[in-house]
Amino acid sequence: MQGDVIKIDEKDRKKIQDIGINTDEAGRSGSFVMENDKVHHLSIKQQGVEMLAIKEALALYPDLNELMWKLVDKDKDEYTKAAHEETHSGYFIRVKSGVKAYFPFQACFFIKQDKMKQKVHNLIILEENSEIHIMNGCAAASYLAEGSHIGVTEIYVGKNAKLMYTMIHDWAKDVTVRPRSAIKVEEGGTYISNYIALRDTKITQMYPVAHLDGKGAVAKFNTLVMAPEGSVYDLGSRVLLNAPDTRAEIISRSVSKGGTIIARGHLQANSPGVFAHLECDGLMLKDGGIISAIPELETKFADVNMSHEAAIGKVDEEQILYLMSRGIPKNEAVSAIVSGFMDVKLLGLPDALEEEIKKHLKVLEESEGI
Repeated sequence: MQGDVIKIDEKDRKKIQDIGINTDEAGRSGSFVMENDKVHHLSIKQQGVEMLAIKEALALYPDLNELMWKLVDKDKDEYTKAAHEETHSGYFIRVKSGVKAYFPFQACFFIKQDKMKQKVHNLIILEENSEIHIMNGCAAASYLAEGSHIGVTEIYVGKNAKLMYTMIHDWAKDVTVRPRSAIKVEEGGTYISNYIALRDTKITQMYPVAHLDGKGAVAKFNTLVMAPEGSVYDLGSRVLLNAPDTRAEIISRSVSKGGTIIARGHLQANSPGVFAHLECDGLMLKDGGIISAIPELETKFADVNMSHEAAIGKVDEEQILYLMSRGIPKNEAVSAIVSGFMDVKLLGLPDALEEEIKKHLKVLEESEGI
């Protein structure tokens, strides 16, 4: 279509746009699109931000090999081994010292070939005092019958740098998804992860680990997930607070429409003088699904502040009746309550981007008949 910088088949275009990928690149600092096992599009507009396909980056900068497979164990499991033995592609991003990208960078991993096993390795480096927001939109074509995605991502956040990393997934009922991610955060650095998935999957399994190695480092993981019947989301995150004055927060909102959600969280304080909080809330919209919240707090030090909250229940009948008394039909009342529960404000996005994410969520929610 005229105006598009990223050329996508018309039959796939809406699917890509629904997960936050602007095909005209408006309001983006750059783009990376991987279709099946090939790089489809790559561009960067922000000065001071370097972006290459991962194999090209490793050939150009051999020293980067010293950072590969250092945070993620290549022998972690059979899926990670498979990605190590054969990596199709992925992106390398380096944000130079002091550079703060105003617009987010967008990356898309799209599967349209039936039975494709997409294997990805991304490497992200933020130098001192830099800042960027990376939006990953991942999806399967509407006509895809079966496929899988294994994505390894290793992230290095330098001193006083800040990375916001937002993922919107829209897979399919016979697609397996296994991201494997780890993050190292230096002194005063901040890492914020936002994960959103509202659609079918055969199984999506991930458990990113953040290492807060510098004094005052911060990590926050936010998850909004809805599991339709037959879907399994085994999600979680772990934060190792290895230095004084580090802070971590894990917030999870889960809704089961008959699917299974396992919400894990592990906060490990390996230094005194740290703060950590974990919160898992779940809504059951119907019988037959499962929500399992598994919070873990661990430390050997007395001088720490660690807490967790967990609650699972159904939609509040009094809230439904109140909205119905105001003339709102029951199905719309339930939809409004669920939308409020999945409030994107907890993601801490800039205002303009929050409105953009809300629009994408609305599209995904409506397609799920909420």
